[in-house]
Amino acid sequence: MRYQHHSSFELMLLHRLRQTVSVLPGVVILLALVGTASAQSADKVIKQALKAKGGEKALRNVRAWQSQGTIKRVGDGSTGKYRAAATLPNLYTEIYDIQGFEVSVGYNGKSGWMRDSRNGLRTLTGNAGRDFQLEATWRNTRWLDYKKDKSKLLAAGQSSINGRTATTVLLTTAKGVKIRMHFDAASGLLIREEIPAGELTRVLDYSDYRAIDGVMEPHAVNLTVGPDSYEIRLDQVTHNLPVERTAFDFPKVLNEPLPDAQALMKEVGKNEEEIDQLLEKYTYTETITKRELDQSGQLRDKDSEKFELTFFKGNRIRRLIEKNSRPLSADETEKESRRIEKRVRELEKKETEKEKKAQKEREVAQETGGTPDADNGQRISISDVLRASKLVNPRRERFRGREVIVFDFEPLPGYKPQKNYEKFFGKTAGAIWIDAADKQVARVEARLVEAYKIAGGMLASLKEGATFVLEQDRVNNEIWLPTRADISLSLKVLMVKGINEIATINYGDYKRFNVDAEKEKLKDPVKP
Repeated sequence: MRYQHHSSFELMLLHRLRQTVSVLPGVVILLALVGTASAQSADKVIKQALKAKGGEKALRNVRAWQSQGTIKRVGDGSTGKYRAAATLPNLYTEIYDIQGFEVSVGYNGKSGWMRDSRNGLRTLTGNAGRDFQLEATWRNTRWLDYKKDKSKLLAAGQSSINGRTATTVLLTTAKGVKIRMHFDAASGLLIREEIPAGELTRVLDYSDYRAIDGVMEPHAVNLTVGPDSYEIRLDQVTHNLPVERTAFDFPKVLNEPLPDAQALMKEVGKNEEEIDQLLEKYTYTETITKRELDQSGQLRDKDSEKFELTFFKGNRIRRLIEKNSRPLSADETEKESRRIEKRVRELEKKETEKEKKAQKEREVAQETGGTPDADNGQRISISDVLRASKLVNPRRERFRGREVIVFDFEPLPGYKPQKNYEKFFGKTAGAIWIDAADKQVARVEARLVEAYKIAGGMLASLKEGATFVLEQDRVNNEIWLPTRADISLSLKVLMVKGINEIATINYGDYKRFNVDAEKEKLKDPVKP
């Protein structure tokens, strides 16, 4: 296969799926072993809490909620107004104003944002973005879908919360994010919740429960975030009243100059073509680390592979050089060299016979406005990928010290995809960061909002909620190259259910080399 541009998540995904299929027997054994006495005990605690809350049926009938009241900063006694709202499946916003100092956060299904009077408006990224996306889902469904989401639930003993005996349960998501819940031993109601927020932890103490539509809702919340403590008293909690989508959207900044989205994406696509030419002068490494949750809910490295990537006649050559941080054995090295030698011979033969024909076909396809054909070596650019998406919420921000233009994207209504990558991205929502000066993609964050079937579901099907993040940076002041990718997904492969794939891909060791010398080296890849 000819070189594909690294912006295509589907190619990365298919590569991961092939690796997943190869380890299915071990995964099946692992799944069979999961389920300890402590997990069953934790499950019992959750069931009791569900009953105390009002029952599963009553909770699932709540598809949206709103609350409002007052907030007091404990440190100085300053007060203000507070309100929050959520709508299934994962829309959430929280706003409070204490004597003119306003703080607001929101998740709109594509990206999380935060605005305060000190630091202004910004998109949440990294652990802060990951944790807030989790909290947005949590505020809608709590623990109702923990089994469906492949989260682990463990009993964590008893604790004393504000003088009351509580049973503690630890929930660990498939991404390794931990939420600690403390349930009152007498009533079964949740009285404390510890949820991560980037480098901090939000600790919420709940009390003054009242029945709203058959669901017990707390009307007093004590919030602690780092050194700051707040007392929230709710005057009103309502269920299933409509909440405008604009309440969750990224706030608009008036008079902010922004480029035309389509014109900008054309510039990005043009720059990617130039990057493709430079890329053949670079070699770099790719380290793929697979992770898994152990029975104690810890996210641990499972195994890793390190590859050296070079290019030959426009094709990517991946040479395996390490397994689990150890160099290959002599036999493994010889086997890998034979594989690459065979690959090079195939490429030379193919290029000799088909290059002229393929080039002509590519030129005709591009001139007539057709979509790129990956099988014929045509480049898949980020602008092509986003053809199936609608760009919304444009804004200017700072990312890693550089000015960027950020867009949210969502499936484009009515679009009929022609290619597989269009079908895949036509089911995703997320955000894209574009470097304002270089017109290159600095970051892409995508979430699958609808299940995606590969080969009609015969090979595999991805569950809704899979996430993919890719970051790039400027190298040698001339080229943008990937630095890191994070993948988290749950899939059904063949007839096996519940396979979770968590992987981090780190790129590095970028080196510029002489193209002709490297081609000569690849012709005899057995030699060191």
